[in-house]
Amino acid sequence: MSENNKNITIFVISDSAGETASKLAQATMAQYPTVDFELIRRTFIQNQEALNLALNDAKSLNAMVIYTIINPDLVQLTQDFCEENQLYSMNVLTPPVEEVAKRTGVKPTGEPGALHHLNKNYFKRIKAMEFAVKYDDGKDPKGFLKADIVLLGVSRTSKTPLSLFLANKNLKVANLPLVPHAQIPEQLWQVDSKKIVGLTNDPAVLNGIRKERMRAYGLDPDTAYSDINKIKEELEFANKLYEKLGCIVINVATLSIEETASMILNELNLEDHSYFITDSDSQGNQYM
Repeated sequence: MSENNKNITIFVISDSAGETASKLAQATMAQYPTVDFELIRRTFIQNQEALNLALNDAKSLNAMVIYTIINPDLVQLTQDFCEENQLYSMNVLTPPVEEVAKRTGVKPTGEPGALHHLNKNYFKRIKAMEFAVKYDDGKDPKGFLKADIVLLGVSRTSKTPLSLFLANKNLKVANLPLVPHAQIPEQLWQVDSKKIVGLTNDPAVLNGIRKERMRAYGLDPDTAYSDINKIKEELEFANKLYEKLGCIVINVATLSIEETASMILNELNLEDHSYFITDSDSQGNQYM
């Protein structure tokens, strides 16, 4: 690859907020840490004039074009323009939408940004977020009995960010920090082990995380909190508890929040409900 080819521009064009195409672009960019990328978003493009401006800008930069547009005329315009000007393009939305229509015989609404309606799904997500905050860090053990998922782990195993990430997928999550010799709430033993996830980590990795946390607070990084022997004791206590509970155990040492959440959904046979819309129109058609 020549040096000139190490500068790539990706144009995201969308008739809505462009989040879907942007995430795809970012996932692609993450695979090439040595390449210089520029990500340009042109969103809420809903007429031919605005689309032409965006496409010509993309052409001037020889950009890759990733687009989510539902209007068939604008889709065709984008496709024709990119082909004529030899621009790489990817139509993210139309192919799966057309496939669903073909399989079901149901016509899509053709409404830009339909995913972002304020509906029952949205309010369910807000309640899940409120639940995660209310029952964070074992504030109220009664939450374990109401939760879809209960996360356990020693300090700095990503319990809180995981709880909020899963809440954004409409799942009620409670979590409990584990400390050796601390009393385990009786409610935890009443929870179905299939709903419990024990989070663990490698001692050396956890040692580094805790030291960095102390430095971030302007404190001495070498304390009992980051002591490797204390960490090993904590992890041993946690692992013994997980064994008694018979719950799923996930080592988060090398995992991102997204990867851990995906593993949890798979292990517990739960669906990602963040994109499933339950509101229906008067004819019984479900909107997406």
